[in-house]
Amino acid sequence: MTSASDDQKKTTAPIKRVVLTGFMGSGKSTVGPLIAARLGWRFVDADNVIEDDAGLRIAEIFTRHGEAAFRDIEHTTIARLVSGDGLVLALGGGAIEHAETRELLLTVEGTLVVHLEVELGTTLARCKGTESVRPILADRTHLENRYARRLPLYRIAHVSITADLMTPQEVAEAVMRTARLV
Repeated sequence: MTSASDDQKKTTAPIKRVVLTGFMGSGKSTVGPLIAARLGWRFVDADNVIEDDAGLRIAEIFTRHGEAAFRDIEHTTIARLVSGDGLVLALGGGAIEHAETRELLLTVEGTLVVHLEVELGTTLARCKGTESVRPILADRTHLENRYARRLPLYRIAHVSITADLMTPQEVAEAVMRTARLV
């Protein structure tokens, strides 16, 4: 299912890059390479670029410098990446919380921001067994609050695709159809 409300910003320029956003387990890092392969574009996971640039894991950056510093690093990285064409970019789940990042993504000409929406139960099922790299999964109350806080921010994307019951290939196809790239 796809949707875009009338009050959401629409992209009118030819699409040169697709940015995938959504909560952990929504499929950004799985679907992104499928879309990129179909288009002959490159796929980039913003978190991987941040870790490579910093020489640290995301969790270490949070521990050493705090979330605010991480979000600034993340914003700078995303701003650099969205200047390129022929790109499918997967964002970290919290990137959308940074107001400047949201504004940038929604206004850079040729960028289509796609929210892969999943229910919290889908996140828990898909992320089961990754608690060692995603410690937030162990704190259900904090996880629920984070999900509730981010969901309205994700939904300001150009398009939202409900991805709970779809295979990665089906989600990729839905993104391609929505972006009119097929």
